[in-house]
This record gives sequence, C-alpha cells and structure tokens, in this order.
Amino acid sequence: KNAEVALVHATDWQLGKQTSDYDIDTCRKRISRFADKIATMTEIQRADHPVKDCHVMFGGDMVEGLGIFPGQPYEVEAHLFEQLFATAGLMEDFVRRMLGIFEQVTVTCEYGNHGRLGRKGDMPGADNIDRVAYKIAGDRLEDERIQWNTSPAWYQIVEIGNYGALLVHGDEIKSFGGNTPAFGILRKCNQWSTGVIPEAFSDVYMGHFHTPMTLTMANGGQIYVTGSPESENVYAKEFMAATGHPSQRLHYVDPEAGRVTASYLVWLD
Repeated sequence: KNAEVALVHATDWQLGKQTSDYDIDTCRKRISRFADKIATMTEIQRADHPVKDCHVMFGGDMVEGLGIFPGQPYEVEAHLFEQLFATAGLMEDFVRRMLGIFEQVTVTCEYGNHGRLGRKGDMPGADNIDRVAYKIAGDRLEDERIQWNTSPAWYQIVEIGNYGALLVHGDEIKSFGGNTPAFGILRKCNQWSTGVIPEAFSDVYMGHFHTPMTLTMANGGQIYVTGSPESENVYAKEFMAATGHPSQRLHYVDPEAGRVTASYLVWLD
C-alpha cells in the first residue's frame, strides 16, 4: 500500500506537422485524450494505494520545426511562430489538467532535434524552439504546486524518491538505413550507465524513433522508448517501412522501492 507517483512521458508531438490525418487540431485532441486516460488509470491505481503526485517528462520534438530536412516547409500546417505558441499553449493546458488530477506536479524538459534552428551545426544546440516553448509554458504556470525543471544540457536526471531515471530525446543514437537501432540504443545506454553520465539512474526514457519498445540494459535497468501522437507519416512508411499507432507512456513509480511498478503504453487513436 505504499504511495506511488505517476510518471508521464509526453514526447514527439511534432506539433505543426500535417499529414493526411494529423494536424494541430488532431494533436490537441489526442493529448486531451491522453490526459483523460491518465485520470482514468490513476483512479484505478488509487483503488489500491495513494497516488497524489505526478512527474511529467517533456521529451523533445514538441514542435515539428521548419528546416530539419529539405522539403519540410511543404509538410507543415504552420510556421515556427505559430508552432511555438501553439505548443506552449498545449503544454500549459496539459499540465493544468495534471493539476486537476494530482496534488503536486513536477515537470522536467528535454529538447529534441526538430526544435533546431537552421541546419545542423549552424547554431548552438541549446538554442532550440522546444526550449523556448518550455520557457513560455513554465512562466505561465507559476504555481506553488508546480516544480518546473529545464536546462541546456542534452540529458536530464529525473528523481522520484529512490528512483532515478535518465531522460534524453533519442537523437544521440544514430540510425542507419531506416532501421530503429535497437543495438545502438542498448550499447549507448549501457555506456552511459557505467559512469559516463556521473549521476545515478536505473532506467532510461527516450522518444525520437516514434516506435514504442522496451529494452533491458546489462545492469537490469530498462530503456523505455516512447511513441508519438503523430500518424500517417509518409516518410516512415517509405524510408523505414514502418508505421505505428499514436501513443504516449504512463508509468507508476514506488519512490521507496525505487522502481516502476506499472508500465502502460497509452493509445491515442
């Protein structure tokens, strides 16, 4: 009957991208559905034990961006100005929904490659539209029940009692030939866990690949790769020969035991 904490991984919204069945309005509806399902699942958990607090991890690629690959301006519904403020507003709304479910909400933010300004290497990596959106949303959400964490680092450490997790976007692992690089993900996360990243962590959370999966590291820790609310990605079908159902991730953590007790992929279609 130990009290637990909800851990939400919200990532790769790609807000501003337009496909045959995904646009800004669809993204808003799916993230609202995500909040509804968090409320439902938390009530189920509360039938057995207290769940008073929530930790939200924003994992990057919250905006679609504009100059990430040639031809991208022809695949967006909105340019960067509209993407920025629409994303900040949706994150603000989502966190307010969490405040309606939980007593305390902690937010940790990591930026992705789609928020990059210009071509790769043109600007410092931390000059990123995701980070600007996080700053706007965080400033709007000044509330004693919210703790907002963001930094220019390429990784973040999430601490929930005795549980430590590493949050990265996922673009640190390079894919090849359109394959989701499971071996590369395992190799790099194993290396990070040996002291390359000095802070202690047991599990790793990332997005970027839009393909949900769970891998086990050499030390027994888990790597959780989370999907995206996006759908009908022509590039993924053509280049990666893959498609997936829109999803995000919801976990429940026992802070005393320092481990995940329940893991859910939340389907949004």
